[in-house]
Parts: sequence; structure tokens; C-alpha cells
Amino acid sequence: MLIDKSVNSASSQQSPAEHRLSSTLVTTTSHQQSRSENLETGDLDHSQSSQSPAKPSWLKWKWLIFILPPIVIALGGPVGLGSKLMELLPSGSAVKPLTQAVERKTVATSITANGTVKAHRSINLSPKTAGIIKTLLVKEGDRVKQDEVVAVMDDSNLRGQLVQYQGQLLQQRANLQQLQAGNRPQDIAKAEAQLAEAEANLQQLQAGNRPQDIAKAEAQLAEAKANLQQLQAGNRPQEIAQATAKLQQVQATLKQREGDWQRYQQLYKSGAISGQILEQKRADRDVAQNQVVEAQQVLALQKAGTRPEQIAQAQAKVAQQAEALSLIKAGARKEEIAQAKAKVEQQVQAVAVLKAGTRKEEIDQAIAQVQAAQGSLKTIQNQIEETKVLAPFNGIVLEKYADVGAFVSPSMAGGGGASASSSSILMLTSVRQQVVVNLSESQIAKVKLGQSVAIKADAFPGEKFTGKVEQIAPQAKVTQNVTSVEVRVSIDSATATKLAAGMNVEADFAVGQLENAIFVPNAAVVKQAEGAGVYVLGEGNKSVFRQIQTGVTVGKQTEVKSGLQGNEQVLLSPPAEQKSGGGISLPRPSQ
Repeated sequence: MLIDKSVNSASSQQSPAEHRLSSTLVTTTSHQQSRSENLETGDLDHSQSSQSPAKPSWLKWKWLIFILPPIVIALGGPVGLGSKLMELLPSGSAVKPLTQAVERKTVATSITANGTVKAHRSINLSPKTAGIIKTLLVKEGDRVKQDEVVAVMDDSNLRGQLVQYQGQLLQQRANLQQLQAGNRPQDIAKAEAQLAEAEANLQQLQAGNRPQDIAKAEAQLAEAKANLQQLQAGNRPQEIAQATAKLQQVQATLKQREGDWQRYQQLYKSGAISGQILEQKRADRDVAQNQVVEAQQVLALQKAGTRPEQIAQAQAKVAQQAEALSLIKAGARKEEIAQAKAKVEQQVQAVAVLKAGTRKEEIDQAIAQVQAAQGSLKTIQNQIEETKVLAPFNGIVLEKYADVGAFVSPSMAGGGGASASSSSILMLTSVRQQVVVNLSESQIAKVKLGQSVAIKADAFPGEKFTGKVEQIAPQAKVTQNVTSVEVRVSIDSATATKLAAGMNVEADFAVGQLENAIFVPNAAVVKQAEGAGVYVLGEGNKSVFRQIQTGVTVGKQTEVKSGLQGNEQVLLSPPAEQKSGGGISLPRPSQ
């Protein structure tokens, strides 16, 4: 109660009306004091208040409307009422301020930080090699699965190389099969025939030339000499006369056919013959003209005689035949016999190799060539396969940077940017979301991997989401001289679909609990030069300042680590003088 018990003793000397007023004021004041203490200490009966709706404050005091007027009149008006009220209060009485007992309890402690919702994974999809987009299979907002084809690059150049490498592989395989199968009997027989021919040639060289060969060479030389003499002597008069007679003959024929042509033209004009007959006569005339030209050329050649180059050619032929006859008469030279022997040895080795079959080294070499061809083919096949751009994880197409026909090149970028439009096809983000927060150096030591986190989003007031600490950055970062460590929190899949990337959230990390800790209301804590403290209610309702060491703040209460025992009553508001030992009392009005 705000009013001291001495008020009751004074009531015995009052009139009945004064006594009723005093009782009413004391009761009302006591009720208000009790209600104020309950509001500050949090000891209100919530069940009762929740069951009945709150009434307006003026309704609680409506009975005063009926009793105050007669009381005021009986006491001599408002001035008399004020005097009586002041007389009822004892002189120098101390009034207790609002207080609350220090509380000991065990509470869960947490770290609260603001964060942002981000996609768990985000990547700009690019082809492995630069090229032109041939097909684009998705659009913005589409959901894709891991390894799903989202785009195909142009592969026309690679297709041509694929055919080339396929042909090389077939060729190497055929060569290997041939070596593994060995030589055919036909190949061996051919090599043996070539050996027999080489041996016969060697024997002929070693035996020398036969008389028939010498006689044949002499006849060829005589023929060449006779031809040379004929050319050097020129054409005979009989040949010229014969050529002249031939020319005259064809000229007469031409004259006759020319006349026929003229006459048949007249007949055609008169309609006596057809055009076909006329054309035949013209063809006959043209043949006679060609024969005259040919006879003139022959006669000119006969009169001009043999050309110098023909004579030179005939002389060379005579010299060649003479040398051949000389060689035949001289017999085979030693170097020719040696060359023939080498040829025989070469053919012998060839036959032996064919009969022995393929060597192991040749087969191994052929196998290596097949493997090399297979590798080249596999490489080009992989390059063709890599023209398909695949989704690396389940996600959503957040943004599209290029269209069909655009040229793009590989990129390592992890997000959108100015270069994304020329180096990437689209941005893909994972369906799975996470919260990214930055904690201070003092806070990060209390956070562990796998720790539970409560999440609140501004977009969903009153709704709570849950998650776990998934990653703690191995290195701190400094921003504007403030050191912080990035923490990533995975959101439980059951509720993650509501939160979109970019939303602001509040993350509450449960870091432990305080056992049997002392707590005081936040309103009781006073900041002074010597530090934080509280005013406690001492003997005689005197306020005493106690310096304290504060800890964590939980809701409307602050932990006290030292300075209190746990059985004190603290003032919810400091005294007006802000000094220890001060009391609070109402002054008595002067008589």
C-alpha cells in the first residue's frame, strides 16, 4: 500500500462523513497501488484477464459520480475537501515507491542477428567451349532437374571431325586384322615368282649375250641408218609428181561438185527437189574442198623436203642402236651382275618374311595405332556431348542472358553481372534456401555447426521457421572497421518454400542457458558514472544504490552477475534525488 498505517489511527477522531471519505480514499489508493505493483512485476492473473474483456477505466469509477457531490458539500466545497485530504495524511510519513523483488531463475540464452535469405547454390551456366547457341530448352522461372539439358550449342564443325576420326579408326582396325591374320598364299606365290625372275636375270647376265641378241641389235642399227639416209636425201621427183597428180584430181572433183551445187540450188528454188537433196549436194562440195586443202599441204611438204628436227631424231636413233650393239657384244658389266645379285637376295628375304608371318612388334604397333584412333574418336565424341549444357543441380532458372543464335564463351562467374550476357546462357539457383547472417567476434564462439536456429521473417509476421547452422566462414571479414564472421543457416525443407531469396529475416541462435541466475527488470537498471546499478529498498523504506555487473538481457529483464544477493527489492524507477539513503514522503500543508 502507498499510504502508511498511521492513516488508520487518525481516522478515529473524524466525523462520520470524514471517516467514510477517508476509508474510501484509503481503499481506492490501496487498490491502485496493488494494481500498479502487479503491472510492473508481471504478477497479474492472466487467466482472469483473458477470460473477461477489459472494461473502460471510467466505468470502474462511475460510483464516485453519485457519492462525491454530497461529500464535497458536507465538507465545505472543493477547498474544504482538499484541506481534509491533507489533514488525513500524517506529517513526515514516507511513501514506498514501486518495487519488485529480485528474481532467480534458469533461462535459455540466445544470440539474435538480422540476415538475408539466399539460394543455397547459384551459378551462371556457360558452355565448356565458346560457340553459338543452337537450341534453348528452358525459360525464366522453369524448374529443372540435375543433369537435365537446358541448351545445345552448334556442333556442325565437330560432326565433320567425327566422321574423319571414325574413318581413321576403321582403317587402323583393318590393318590390325590383316597383320593378325597373316599373309595370304597368293602373296607368297607372287613373291616367289618375283624371286624366280630375278634369278633368271642374274643367270643371263652371268652367261653373257647370245648370238641371236647380237644379230637382232645389228639389224636394228641397219634400219636406223637407212631411215637416216632417206631423210637426208629428201623426196624423190616421183613422189612430188604423185602429190601433184593427187592435187589435180581432187581439184577436178571439187569443180564438178561446185557445179552440181549451183544447179541444185536452182532446182530447189523452182520446187523440183527437196531441201534434203540440196543439203546432200552441199555436203559433197564441202568434202571436195577439204580434200583439195589436204592435197595442197602434202605437195608443199614434198617440195620442202625433210625437216631438220626429223634428221636430228633419226641420227639420235642410229647412235642409240650402235651403243646397244656395242654393249651386247661387250657382255654384262660387273656392276650389272652385282645389282642382279642384290635383287635376288632382296626377293629371297621378301619370300622368307611372307612365309614367317607378321612379327609381334608389328602387331603391338598396330594395336597402339588402333588405341590412338579410339582416343581421338572418344575426344571428339566428348566434345560433341559437351555441346549440351546440363543443369548441375535441381533448381530454378532465375534469369536468361542469351537467346538462340547468340555467341557465348565459358565463364566462372557465380552471379549476375555486366559480363553475364556475353559469357553465360542463364542463371540457375537451387530450390533449397539458406539464411546468411554476420556475427561479431564475441558471438561466433558460441555458435556451433548443427546448432538449431529459430527464424522470423518480416514477410510472415507471427510465423516461425526453423533451421540449423550449416557453415561457419573460416575467415573473418572487416567492413567499416567492424569485424564479423559469416554464418550460413540451412532452412528446414518443410517451410523453406515460403521464403524467397532476398527476404530480410531475424535469426535466433540458441546458445545455452543460465542456471539460477539473478534477474532484475530493465527499468530498474540505472547508468551512472561509476557504472551500472540499481536502487534497492533498505531499512525504513530508504533507497540504497548498489553497483552491479550486468550480463545478458532476456526480454524485459537483465541478468545481474554480481552486486546483488538475490533477496532484494529493487526500485522500478530511481528516486528524484538519485542519491542513496533518500526517502519519498508527501509534505504536510501548512495550517
